[in-house]
Amino acid sequence: MNIIWLGHSGFRIEIEDAVLLIDPWLDGNPMFPAEKRAAALAGVTHILLTHAHGDHASSTIAIAAQTGASIAAIHELAGWLEREGAASVIGFNKGGTIDAGSARVTMVNAAHSASIDFQGGNAIAGGSAAGFMIAGEGQVVYVSGDTDIMADMEWMADYHKPTIGILSCGGHYTMDMARAAYAARRYFNFRTVIPCHYRTFDALAQDASVLKAGLPPGVTLIEPQVMEPIRF
Repeated sequence: MNIIWLGHSGFRIEIEDAVLLIDPWLDGNPMFPAEKRAAALAGVTHILLTHAHGDHASSTIAIAAQTGASIAAIHELAGWLEREGAASVIGFNKGGTIDAGSARVTMVNAAHSASIDFQGGNAIAGGSAAGFMIAGEGQVVYVSGDTDIMADMEWMADYHKPTIGILSCGGHYTMDMARAAYAARRYFNFRTVIPCHYRTFDALAQDASVLKAGLPPGVTLIEPQVMEPIRF
C-alpha cells in the first residue's frame, strides 16, 4: 500500500487493486504542483469525498471527467454532483460500506460543517461531514476528514481497529495538534499517524511537532511530503 499526500487534505491511496483519491483539491491548492497532476491522477479508480467544502471537493467533477473514476460521497453531496453532470456517483451514508475494488470503505462520523461553497459564491446544503475507514492489505486506514475530537472515536476505534490514522490537525477549522494527539492517545491504537489539513495557509499549523510529542510511545508520526509515497 502507498499513501501519497496531495497537499492540504488530499491523498492518493494505492490499496489492493484500487487507486483512491481522497478530497483531491488540486486546482488552486497552493501546495500541489500543477506539473504533478498527471502522476496524481494516473490509474485512479475512485474519488472519496469527506464533505463538500471547496478545499476538498471543488476539483472533483473535472477529475472524474478526466479519469472516469467513480465518486463516492454522502447522499446529499452525491445527488448535487449528479445534477452538476458527474457521470458515475455512489451516494451512501454513515455506517454504510462500499467496495472499492477489493478494498472496503466505510463512512463514519465527523464533527464539522459541510455546505457546498464553490458554486458562484453561494453556500447550499451538502449533507454533513464524514470520515472513512478504508480496509485492505491487512490494515485499516482511518481518514478523519475535517473534525474535532468526538466521543464517537471510542467506538469507531474499538469496532474498526485502524492501524493508520490520517488526522486533520492544523487547528482553526479542525482539531489542532494537541487535540489530535489527545484523540490518538485517548481512543486509538495506531501504529502510524499522518497529519493533514496543515501547512496550507498561515492560519494553520506549519509543522507537526506538537502532535509528535503528544503521541503514545511506539506510534510513528510521518510528516508527509507532497507526491512522495509513504509505503506500508
